[in-house]
Amino acid sequence: MGLLTTKSSLLAFHLGLIAGFISTFYLVGNLRLEGPPRPSAQSPRGSRDSEWFVEKLALFRVAHPHLAGEESSVSDELYDKVRILCWVMTGPQNLERKARHVKATWSRHCNVVLFMSSVQDENFPTIGLGTKEGRDQLYWKTIRAFQYVHKHHFEQADWFLKADDDTFVVVDNLRWLLSNYTPDTPIYFGKRFRPFAKQGYMSGGAGYILSKEALQRFVAGFDSKVCSHTSSVEDLALGQCMEKMGVAAGDSRDSEGRETFHPFVPESHLTEKFSKSFWYWNYCYYPIVEGPQCCSDLAISFHYVNPELMYTLEYLTYHLRAYGYRYRYHPPLPENAAHLQPHPQGVPLERTNTTTLQTEKKM
Repeated sequence: MGLLTTKSSLLAFHLGLIAGFISTFYLVGNLRLEGPPRPSAQSPRGSRDSEWFVEKLALFRVAHPHLAGEESSVSDELYDKVRILCWVMTGPQNLERKARHVKATWSRHCNVVLFMSSVQDENFPTIGLGTKEGRDQLYWKTIRAFQYVHKHHFEQADWFLKADDDTFVVVDNLRWLLSNYTPDTPIYFGKRFRPFAKQGYMSGGAGYILSKEALQRFVAGFDSKVCSHTSSVEDLALGQCMEKMGVAAGDSRDSEGRETFHPFVPESHLTEKFSKSFWYWNYCYYPIVEGPQCCSDLAISFHYVNPELMYTLEYLTYHLRAYGYRYRYHPPLPENAAHLQPHPQGVPLERTNTTTLQTEKKM
């Protein structure tokens, strides 16, 4: 009897060990796999107003978004005086993986937002350009996107930004740069590269922005056949067209000579050493600075930004502050800003078939 009892106890002991091991395995595995909340489960936080007006697949901001209780009179003034239409290059396969995170973060600071794809999606919404997908289609998408913007939204903005769905843009810093110019000046800005065009051209990944006059001339260039689809290299081909049409490649560096548009993520510019054989050295129009002085305190854009970093940069831009400090780099508004005329706030003049979209609910 004692022997039977001992065997039963040993059996129960081993069964307990096995059950404990399995439970621990699944518990640890789930903890590891779950990790911190992912952007797919997040929604934008802290915004005073998260509504868009949707008209003809374009998103219009109701008001300039900022945190409640925050003093933002200067940025509010520029929001009305320097109207920026942002169009984002995306595709059907990227709407959930990338584009919706752009919609939830930096694009909220644009006056008007359009997502350009090869096919139309009324739910997102995206505008269908009737192209195929792929890198060889980038310039066709760019041409048709700017033609669409010129035809349907030319009077609703002063400046027209093109960005990828993995680009992060600090739109308020961009308005500061642009406030030194008037939209009737034929000029465009971005991360300036130098080969293959006399005045250089702007990197596609870092984003670039055209004045109203620059957009007018770009479209006119294709109407007159001065410009054509000569290459699938979108940024270079656009830059060559700009040069032919008399649109200047602007200097987007800050008053201390630091770059504002960046073709890589912040980590690459701040901490990495670019190999001397790296193509970047031969392409940059201005001298490359590595380390903390690489980037302006009023940086405008970074590229290759994944969804996690998209939310991180939004937090660092609009939330994180060091207590007791006034920004060390705080240039005044350009004198030209005082001469810019404000425009009616937010909503489009014609509101036919217009709906309201709550960003938090959609996200």
